[in-house]
Amino acid sequence: MLNVKNSASAPEIVIVASAFGAQSVRRLGHAAWLDTVADAGAAGFEVRRELFSHEAEASCEALHTLGAAVAARGMWAVYSTPAGLYRDDGTLDAPALAGAYAEADALGARWVKLQLGTFAEQADAATIVRVGAGRRARLVVENGQHEQDGKIARFVALFAALEREGASGALGMTFDTGNWHWSGQAPLDAAAALAPHVEYVHCKSSEGLGARRFPVAPAPDDSLFRSVLDILPRTAPRGIEFPLDERAPAEDARRKVAWLAAA
Repeated sequence: MLNVKNSASAPEIVIVASAFGAQSVRRLGHAAWLDTVADAGAAGFEVRRELFSHEAEASCEALHTLGAAVAARGMWAVYSTPAGLYRDDGTLDAPALAGAYAEADALGARWVKLQLGTFAEQADAATIVRVGAGRRARLVVENGQHEQDGKIARFVALFAALEREGASGALGMTFDTGNWHWSGQAPLDAAAALAPHVEYVHCKSSEGLGARRFPVAPAPDDSLFRSVLDILPRTAPRGIEFPLDERAPAEDARRKVAWLAAA
């Protein structure tokens, strides 16, 4: 089997907590899955704030304990929050950003991931830089499944605004290969337009239509998925955000980590 953690040519692989099922993670906690993730050969584990069953799990003490457990297994963490970087009126949500940074740093995360939210015209780059000063985690925003944060044009406009405001490196992007389908966007077009800004990739496909759409693992012969990966930087870690086989999650995790690293 490919030694994913030590292969210089293979991208690092992350397993997102939700891959084990939202209800299972809420019931058992994130730490219950760490051995499975490490044994699968993953380099990282993504902690999802929305999967905490109690607010106490978001305390600095609890996050520090979880982060230490991740590190003890030779892995690093991503911290994901459903908060949007921009409010519905288009203004930067600085308190949400500061709170996400504080929690991510308590975890010891490499990245802190927010949804884009409703970006309008002004990035407010100076505030982003100020709030992020001295933080350990790197800020990345993700394309979501909604109109406000799932359109290619909004991300193009965001990065253009950051450049105009002299802060082109203030944040990066989490590129979710499957979420574009929810918002009616072409993943290949998105990859071509946004690849220079992509630092982390959420990997999944989807089935169904409209509100009945749901995430699935990309098929081995999914040429669209592979074409998107070919455009995106291979240095960007790839996250497994599709459901793993609940009957044999450990075995499936090992298979999927090796497969995604070689894709």
